[in-house]
Amino acid sequence: MRQKQEKCVVTFRTTAGAMAMERACQTAGLPGRIIPVPRSITAGCGMCWAAPPDAREALEDLVMEQHLMIDGIYAIIL
Repeated sequence: MRQKQEKCVVTFRTTAGAMAMERACQTAGLPGRIIPVPRSITAGCGMCWAAPPDAREALEDLVMEQHLMIDGIYAIIL
């Protein structure tokens, strides 16, 4: 069984928002990947960006710089 770890999870209202985040993170070289939204969080499109917790500040900066449309940023154990 996989050991649960803390993750930084970014949720979106639309699938287009999730895809824009994926492109922006790949271009910026930030870690993470798209996953289904965990049951403990609700989000409009059902997809979220999961990254290591130490990437949170860089993700927040990227969201502001790129004007990405997010629903929320959470710290969660997955």
